[in-house]
Amino acid sequence: MSTTETGPVTGTQDKDYNIIWFVEACLSNALRLENYIADAERAGDSELAEFFRRAQGESRKGAEQGKQLLASRLGSA
Repeated sequence: MSTTETGPVTGTQDKDYNIIWFVEACLSNALRLENYIADAERAGDSELAEFFRRAQGESRKGAEQGKQLLASRLGSA
């Protein structure tokens, strides 16, 4: 793992990029979980479907928090 920021290479400091990556990963996870929920419902497993719904909610919450943090940091840059 690199110990220096790659801002000169990417044009975006690692800490900002890391937040962007985190938000994208959370949103991607929320989308993927939609399929898992549908699979569980088709199988008649309401317990599993509810588990995936809770996980999806947490992914959405993480994405929202990441977006807010990124916005505040970019606004002060």
